[in-house]
Amino acid sequence: MSCHRQLFEFMVGKVTKHHFLWNNLSIRMSSNQSSKVIAIGQMCATNNKADNMRQVEELFAKAKMQCATFLFLPECCDFVGEHRKQTLELSEPLDGATMNKYKELAKTHRMWLSLGGIHESILDENKCKTEKIYNTHVLLNDIGEVVSFYRKLHLFDVETEEMRFRESDVVNPGTHMVPPVNTPIGLLGMQICYDLRFGEASSILRKSGAQVLTYPSAFAYSTGKAHWEILLRARAIENQCYVIAAAQIGAHNSKRTSWGHGLIVDPWGKVLANCENENLAVATAEIDLNKNASVRRNMPVLHHKRNDVYSLTAFGMGIIDITQDWKFANNTIRKETIFYETEHCFAFTNLRCVVKGHVLVSTKREMKRLDNLLCHEMCDLFCTVCKIQRMLEDFYGTTSATVTVQDGPDAGQTVPHVHFHIMPRRPGDFSENDHIYTRMDDRCLDQPDRSIEDRIAEAQKYRDFIKRQY
Repeated sequence: MSCHRQLFEFMVGKVTKHHFLWNNLSIRMSSNQSSKVIAIGQMCATNNKADNMRQVEELFAKAKMQCATFLFLPECCDFVGEHRKQTLELSEPLDGATMNKYKELAKTHRMWLSLGGIHESILDENKCKTEKIYNTHVLLNDIGEVVSFYRKLHLFDVETEEMRFRESDVVNPGTHMVPPVNTPIGLLGMQICYDLRFGEASSILRKSGAQVLTYPSAFAYSTGKAHWEILLRARAIENQCYVIAAAQIGAHNSKRTSWGHGLIVDPWGKVLANCENENLAVATAEIDLNKNASVRRNMPVLHHKRNDVYSLTAFGMGIIDITQDWKFANNTIRKETIFYETEHCFAFTNLRCVVKGHVLVSTKREMKRLDNLLCHEMCDLFCTVCKIQRMLEDFYGTTSATVTVQDGPDAGQTVPHVHFHIMPRRPGDFSENDHIYTRMDDRCLDQPDRSIEDRIAEAQKYRDFIKRQY
């Protein structure tokens, strides 16, 4: 039976009303290929993992009936523990049985799946669980593969008149943001629940290309009643993005109750779908990226930001899957030799090395001097230099590095494009420590160029290392 046939039978009464929650659903026979139907699921998870999975299966079925190609589940979709010990006992690694079941569901239904925040256990070298876990948002594609995952940065340690909650008693905070992920509904920025209150993170995701922001949640009842919709609409309006927020609802146990009211909001701040206070509900909306383009064109706030005065930059939020070459003054740096890239700069293997592991980090915009940099470029460049320095020291097992910039020809700059040299240092690598600077000055005279194959192979080793360790 087709989706449209099922919808018709629903409308004439062959499918009873209590089976589905239909919020702001319309059938659009549009030829616009940028439009996609997505679904948010609302549920009440407990410490019964089997029953929680049954709820997820029902949400899948409802989303499928509504022709959705992407299902967003709330935070804690795997379970809600009653106390710290139980939460640790029930948690699983990302390759555990529960995750495998989610993968099967995504593959069976041919549907992308956002697992809004599961309890990810960490195993030590003896394969034993550690004393804390991660709250991890996992994204699966429609063949059941993990596309990306994000570990919650901001932990809910809050005390109000109505409640007290300390997420950090059991959860470790994540260490970095994750760049927007390419999905069938657009570039998706991944967040979790309490992250919603930190607008800086959403702005960074927007700067990095996000068209959709996600805030899967188990929002506390009292704070949800006061702030939930206001915050979600604010994130949509200020970033001119769709905002998708699946939610937990109701009493999970005697100590914890969630607000519910899962929402989908468009880039103008209009609520497109609302699960309201219904349990085990699905609400759908159509994601049309033309709406993003229209709002951003008519009110180009991103271009109005004063990048010369202030900046927001996320440490370590770069990519290793490089897709294009970059210019370095009059030279072209092949993408195969670039091993890390951010919004404004890139790191690549060197033509002539003073020491083993000597690499360069350059700005994308061609500028001759440091004082030509704008505020946001300065922040991004130095954050990247620090990350690459740390990476190289970890890779080579060293504890020191020389980091230098030759700013202008009288300082030894031979390529008129702002760049940093990063050189891992070993004990006794020069008879006099500062001889490294002399060596930098004369490296062009007696060293042959390294082969392109050598530089590509080195870059691939760094990419693999960053993927594993960072």
